[in-house]
Amino acid sequence: MTANLNLIISILIACVPILILGVGLLGSVLSPGQTRMIAGLSSAASGLVFVCSALAAILYGVGGTPQTITPYSYPLPGNAGELALSIYINPVTLMMLSLVSFVGFVVSRFSKNYLGGEENQVRFYTWLNLTLASILTMIVSGNMLMFAFGWISTSLCLHHLLVFYPERPGAVLAARKKWIISRVAETSLLIAVLLIGSTLHSMQFETVFHLMAAKSAGLPFSLQLASWLIVLTAALKTAQFPLQGWLIQVMEAPTPVSALLHAGIVNAGAFLVVRMSPIMSQSISASSALAMIGLLTIAAAGLVMLTQTSLKVYLAWTTTAQMGFMLLECGLGLYSLAMLHLVGHSLYKAHAFLSSGSGVDVFRAPAVRPAQSTPTIGQWIVVSAFAVLVTIGIGTVFGLTPEHQPALLALGVILGVAMTQLLLGSFKAGMGAAFIARAAVLSALVCTAYFSLHAAFHFMLATSLPAVRLISGPDQFVLVGLVMMVFVSILLIQQSLPKWMGNPFSRKVHVYLYNGLYVDIPFSRLVSRIWRTPAHNPYTQAKGV
Repeated sequence: MTANLNLIISILIACVPILILGVGLLGSVLSPGQTRMIAGLSSAASGLVFVCSALAAILYGVGGTPQTITPYSYPLPGNAGELALSIYINPVTLMMLSLVSFVGFVVSRFSKNYLGGEENQVRFYTWLNLTLASILTMIVSGNMLMFAFGWISTSLCLHHLLVFYPERPGAVLAARKKWIISRVAETSLLIAVLLIGSTLHSMQFETVFHLMAAKSAGLPFSLQLASWLIVLTAALKTAQFPLQGWLIQVMEAPTPVSALLHAGIVNAGAFLVVRMSPIMSQSISASSALAMIGLLTIAAAGLVMLTQTSLKVYLAWTTTAQMGFMLLECGLGLYSLAMLHLVGHSLYKAHAFLSSGSGVDVFRAPAVRPAQSTPTIGQWIVVSAFAVLVTIGIGTVFGLTPEHQPALLALGVILGVAMTQLLLGSFKAGMGAAFIARAAVLSALVCTAYFSLHAAFHFMLATSLPAVRLISGPDQFVLVGLVMMVFVSILLIQQSLPKWMGNPFSRKVHVYLYNGLYVDIPFSRLVSRIWRTPAHNPYTQAKGV
């Protein structure tokens, strides 16, 4: 019974990237006048792919078991493992597959109306489907080299979507910056994969997982180096500060592309760390560096986004901050929490981009807004105490204590900061006691939902991820303390920012933050000098531009 069930699951998963790839290849031979055909086929195929992914996940939950299916493999020289065409089936694979296929389906359906009347719609759908096929192949890959090739293919296909409007200089510049960063990240990933294969003599994810689980001694130098290269790859892929400029500027691309970025593209860095977690969990120094990179990005992006006036640019900065948050969770060894964050953020942010036009309309609409008031010191104390007590109380109910999972203490403080912001907002709005009480109940419910979802994800992914790493050593406790201090500081700055705007120094700081602290300008100038926009562009000529 189990064998038959596993066979059905493997067939469903194998069909997922093949169906999308077929539609993408078909679109490459269709004429520009066959827009309705490619749009309909793309929506139907992406919908069928989501059904296959969801059905595979349900069947796996009924009685499936982790497995690797390898119909073809080719041994590499030097006993460095093998290049294999293989599928790795486990809860992480099925979770990511369902997420990406669902977002891909929504983006494909949305694009049909969004690009209505666009003469290059066939070209858009072709590269959309090829990009999705690459992402899905990367997700199901059971072999590290196959994973790396899917990673590279995703970036190359995405490039054509980023320059969909080649007459926009901002879009071209962003795509070229992304191209350079991606090549560095891919080189880093390939070297890391080869180091892992030459050390463990296998490139199969499942085999590496078992080998690392049985390893008791420290990591050899080659795996330590590989873990640092994985950190570099993840940081570059997730647009971490100060190389986040390309992500901000790709807002020049069509809105569906901005939503598609959250379907396993910009957050592929976090997925990479989760996939490599058997190695990363044993490399304390690399994990700490990953956490520090994420924390720096959170601090910078969390302040810059407050000054943005463009809705899409604001959303892009929040994406950068959230990517930093995911890397921070991975760096602290909270991989199941990072997966929860990845799923929740992908769904929320894809929806936010696709509905950004409606969001602008809401802000433009006339409305009577309540007078704003500044919370008093007493209100600050009451709200902070309530948030801390609720977080500790609910966390204790779920069995989370500093002795059990010390890193979760930092995340508990972050949750308390979020609850404090929510409650302070109710005081600022000048509402009555009933409104404040509702906000308090809502905060408690949010906290409960957070810990409940974390417990659920931890249960579902327990067999696919290494055990939670216990924090040991003063440097790691310093890191946890630094995380808490940064988030509390961001809360204080965000709440006090409106009062400081009358200060000349604060206005200067505001200008720097509005321009992203100017950290991206040198890179933009360098790319513009070495890679000038060509005078002749076949796309713009076809449009008569």
